Amino acid sequence: MTNVATRLITLILLLQNQPNQKASELAERLGVSVRTLHRYFEMLDEMGIPVYAERGPYGGFSLVRGYKLPPLVFSMEEAVAVYMGASLIREAWGELYREAAQSALAKIENLLPNDQRAEITWARRSLVSTELTRPDLASLPPLMEQLRAAIHEQRRISALYQNQVDAEPTRRRIDPYALVFRAGWWYLVGYCHLRAALRTFRVDRIQKLNLLDATFEVPDDFDVHAYLEDEFKNQPLIRARLRFAPEAAALVQSSRSTWDSVHENEDGSADVTLSAPDLPWLASMTMSFAAWVSVLEPPELKEMVRDWAQAILDKTKV
Repeated sequence: MTNVATRLITLILLLQNQPNQKASELAERLGVSVRTLHRYFEMLDEMGIPVYAERGPYGGFSLVRGYKLPPLVFSMEEAVAVYMGASLIREAWGELYREAAQSALAKIENLLPNDQRAEITWARRSLVSTELTRPDLASLPPLMEQLRAAIHEQRRISALYQNQVDAEPTRRRIDPYALVFRAGWWYLVGYCHLRAALRTFRVDRIQKLNLLDATFEVPDDFDVHAYLEDEFKNQPLIRARLRFAPEAAALVQSSRSTWDSVHENEDGSADVTLSAPDLPWLASMTMSFAAWVSVLEPPELKEMVRDWAQAILDKTKV
């Protein structure tokens, strides 16, 4: 929290949502000392916002019963953030939340004061996010609706899933925990009964989906954000080393976040390392750079790229 006004609003919301809170707990959540917290109580009193304290083991600080923070008390930046957030939801979730997001945007614009509406008009014109989703995901809304219902109702699903490696799709029974939008793709995170473990499934690779009558409970310790952060840590990774030709040096630098490491050679070429869970992904990445790149290691990747390139050559012969 960067300023006193933000802390005061947060303090009001904390007291509004949960009365009888201890001073030490409130101070910790606000990131201030207990002495500073009491100074904030004095400020609220001067503003006419009633706070009172009850003594005893179950006592604490509360707002006077019935007091509510006036709605839509936003700073300029907060108003823009709310508006842009609703716009991003409309863009990312498509038909699933398009109408709701549009309605929310209309309400926000109607209720905000003139100066904040002017700020939103400026943001709409100057701060733009677009084409978050890929065009080939336009057919997903019916599937996404089913998945949202399954997650909300905690119903197990049966899915025919085509992964990147196997030639034929496999039938999976999945307890769906969460939908995740990442790098332009939609993913389903859930417990896969075939693998007896948590797995991530790309939604566009689900060919058929049925909601089952069986229900499930999401484990209390499941945290989708922690899972996504640790998703690849326990998977075996294949480490590759590629060499880019001197004329591709700028390309290497412009995509530096892709590589684990970059070493620039005296002749202007660059050696990069990168890691992935499987060879096909590494081969696809390598071949996307065409003649600019060669494989240094591992030998299995060299062989796969060579075979794929030969197969492409064979198919293009007249």
